[in-house]
Amino acid sequence: MQRVVTFGEVMLRLCPPGYLRLLQATSLELTFGGAEINVAVSLAQLGLDARFVTRLPKNDVAQGFINQVRGLGVDTTKILRGGERMGVYFVEKGASQRASTVLYDRANSAIAEISPEELNWDEIFEGATAFHTTGITPALSDSAAAAAIAGAKAAQAKGISVSCDLNYRKKLWSSAKAGQVMGALMPYVDWCIANEEDAETVFGIKAADSNLTSGALSHDGYIEVAQKLVERFPNLKGVAITLRESYSASRNGWSGMLYTKENAHFSQHYDIDIVDRVGGGDSFAAGLIYSLVNGKSAQDTIEFAIAASCLKHSIVGDFSYIKLAEVETLLKGDGSGRVQR
Repeated sequence: MQRVVTFGEVMLRLCPPGYLRLLQATSLELTFGGAEINVAVSLAQLGLDARFVTRLPKNDVAQGFINQVRGLGVDTTKILRGGERMGVYFVEKGASQRASTVLYDRANSAIAEISPEELNWDEIFEGATAFHTTGITPALSDSAAAAAIAGAKAAQAKGISVSCDLNYRKKLWSSAKAGQVMGALMPYVDWCIANEEDAETVFGIKAADSNLTSGALSHDGYIEVAQKLVERFPNLKGVAITLRESYSASRNGWSGMLYTKENAHFSQHYDIDIVDRVGGGDSFAAGLIYSLVNGKSAQDTIEFAIAASCLKHSIVGDFSYIKLAEVETLLKGDGSGRVQR
């Protein structure tokens, strides 16, 4: 079985029931989430050996997380224990023209205080064929950034495929700092994952004829973005971009592009009614990684990644509980949602 290692922060997610706002809520639903653990869970559900690496305090909340994802098939044996707290984030689910919002409480979390020397990458990468991290982890602290870069560098030295989702978060750092740090990480990356904002904000590369607010997308513009990323980082084997058309918080258009070897491969387009948007991009990353480690063609890879992430938008919470057979059914053209008996 192919083993994929992911590295990053996991947080306690607190969300008002249904579509209540925090100002209205008298109770909060407790789950967990974070970009890299979302990818690991999704990969485990698809049938891969997924190992998640992070740093967590020694308390019952952190242990509850470990127990939960271990039950979902994620390898937690390389998780470090230390620090005082787990990061927390609050999510208000948007609807119609009201956007979803996220409030972070993650300063001085256990992983933000990680020392790169704590991580034994030789042991962590035992049996691994792929490594994944995101631009969120380096944004937490200089030491977390150093750890992520060290992990990518160690993976490259071992011939392990490295993927990175730029995942820019303006509430965590500036675009200038992101450009500096991610610029140091990217030379060790084989597969770059981005959305319509990341390349512009982090590296100043903009898609022509696209407007994020209006939802206008230009295929030629995104090909240009991918080409410029590969020109700047010639080590890249490919660039994957999600193409989200935000008609409202409740309904989006969803498709993607995978650029490899000077060829752009576009997926089919889905119109999706959103149950929970958070984690949609991470399920795309998981679908991409699953396809790459299984040797799918570029076209089949982008089709699988978009189908998997399309289905994730129907799941409450960060984690994708989508099975391989469900993705394959959608790929065969059955998106009717009819009851499966």
